Amino acid sequence: MLVDLVAVLLIAVVVWGAFAIREAIMRLAEPGRKVESAGDGLAAELGNAGDAAGDVPLVGGLLRKPLESAASASTGFADAGESLQQAVTHVADVTTAVLIVIPVVFVLLLWLPPRLLWIRRSTTLRRLVDAPGGADLLALRALTGPPRDLAALPVPPGGFADAWRRGDQHVIATLGEVALNRAGLRP
Repeated sequence: MLVDLVAVLLIAVVVWGAFAIREAIMRLAEPGRKVESAGDGLAAELGNAGDAAGDVPLVGGLLRKPLESAASASTGFADAGESLQQAVTHVADVTTAVLIVIPVVFVLLLWLPPRLLWIRRSTTLRRLVDAPGGADLLALRALTGPPRDLAALPVPPGGFADAWRRGDQHVIATLGEVALNRAGLRP
């Protein structure tokens, strides 16, 4: 369970970090917003000035034309600012995706196979517990395991193997608990 918790925690930290980096990248779009706003404002003001200049008698048409051209050019600034924002957003999205996908896949590749193997083994052991003669097989499994697992148990007269062969149900149950504990399962 601790490994599961660590895996989930690592994934959560990776996702949080990726979104924090995304926010930092998105700050780079601020100049684009300012350029777009300034370009739109300049285009509107030059358009208004062109309209006002068009009302001047005799030279209104001559004055209006350059101001409208300048207003059109200012729209290009606004478009450039919008384009910069889109580029920054695209970079932020791709970076976020990469920063999430690669570490999460790495964590899953390290964590998932052993976890699935443990699930398969524990399911098999649980089935063994419920099967006829399963307690004897679990006891045998404990007897063939590392001796350190049996070191903390009180040794029955004649030893564990002898008690198991005689069919001592208390010893068989105790050894079954050892086998289940070794697999990380509760008796």
